[in-house]
Amino acid sequence: MMFRTLFRTGGALLQQTQRTAPRLLATPVQQRWASSLPMNTVVLFVPQQEAWVVERMGRFHRILEPGLNFLIPLLDRIRYVQSLKEIVIDVPEQSAVSLDNVTLQIDGVLYLRILDPFKASYGVEDPEYAVTQLAQTTMRSELGKLTLDKVFRERESLNSNIVQSINQASDDWGIRCLRYEIKDINVPPRVKESMQMQVEAERKKRATVLESEGTRESDINVAEGRKQAQILASEGEKAERINKAAGEAQAVLVKADAKSKAIRLLSDALTEQNGNAAASLTVAEQYVSAFSNLAKESNTILLPSNTGDVSSMVTQAMTIYSTLSKTSPKVQSGDIKEKSEDKIQPESSQ
Repeated sequence: MMFRTLFRTGGALLQQTQRTAPRLLATPVQQRWASSLPMNTVVLFVPQQEAWVVERMGRFHRILEPGLNFLIPLLDRIRYVQSLKEIVIDVPEQSAVSLDNVTLQIDGVLYLRILDPFKASYGVEDPEYAVTQLAQTTMRSELGKLTLDKVFRERESLNSNIVQSINQASDDWGIRCLRYEIKDINVPPRVKESMQMQVEAERKKRATVLESEGTRESDINVAEGRKQAQILASEGEKAERINKAAGEAQAVLVKADAKSKAIRLLSDALTEQNGNAAASLTVAEQYVSAFSNLAKESNTILLPSNTGDVSSMVTQAMTIYSTLSKTSPKVQSGDIKEKSEDKIQPESSQ
């Protein structure tokens, strides 16, 4: 009966409070922290990932854990309700000046979590507002250390520096900043135009450098190709000349061998019976053939007086041949005599 009476009394007080209690005026940023507080109904059920801070007679008493909890009516009062989930806060856009005196409009997103509900309740009046202001001031101070080019290149390092600065100041508040992300960085229109011109100039420079490098590589490749072609051509010409010289030498040897064999056969034929007649016939044929080719290559011709007398020409040729054949044995006998005399002189000197 006593518990039933307490439940009924607690329920009536709760309904009356909800009807008569004025609503707290809070901005959207502060709604999470200034939400309506639950009434003391003796038996309370705390949701998961929430911490209820209880005061007894105006003094901190304890923090209710998730699940079933009991409180003393009129003495105990739920003063703060803290969420232990990860909280996302939009940092509003603000202006900051970089190291090279460029005004930037920058905003971000802050991710934090309450680690100590006692410090978050009694360490600061409005934790979310305090963290937001701290993030803005830290962002301005960190941007003042960097130039405009480094702001875009070193976003990650900038985010990590802001997180470290916030965590150093928020330890007394029981809040842990998990990460900070920069959303947008807006620059003045003139600065944006100059940046675009710089990017275009850099791209043109890279294109020119790449084109020059390509031209250089092409010229080098063409020169190397010409060099190799000349080397191969010279080697081929050398091999061709060597082969041609070897062929000509071989041809000369073959011709000389053939001529020597022909002369040997001719000499053997002349020593046989009727050899002189055969020689006369050959000379006559050659004379007739030479006479038929007169005036074909040149207009200037020297002819003997008896050109038409073939027999006299053949007789003259044979006479010259007989004379040469008679003088050659004498020359050979003279050589033999000289050689014999050279042999006798050394013997006599001995």
